[in-house]
Amino acid sequence: TAAAFCFQLDISPGYCWPFQASRSQVVFRLPAQVRPTAITVQHPLKKSSALGDISSAPRDFTVSGVDEEREEEVLLGTFSYDTEKEPTQTFPLQVREGCVGKGPGQK
Repeated sequence: TAAAFCFQLDISPGYCWPFQASRSQVVFRLPAQVRPTAITVQHPLKKSSALGDISSAPRDFTVSGVDEEREEEVLLGTFSYDTEKEPTQTFPLQVREGCVGKGPGQK
């Protein structure tokens, strides 16, 4: 599935998670409440690319969650992946008081 593909550990050239356009999104519906603290993004370095081109690397992105008790989207952060830095970059999330995901007893 596409969701499983974006969680793969192999970041070798040619094994990127492809998007159909310059703007895309992925949505995960979690079965329980969570308090995420960070998101990690990986992409091969330019020198690892056979063509020397990593224009497909992620750049600017946002991470949001849904507070289902309040039925509202919660912005957890806006970030920029820097293609000149390390291939694995971790971004701390701005988690407010609530949790993201389903509360106890919610289906």
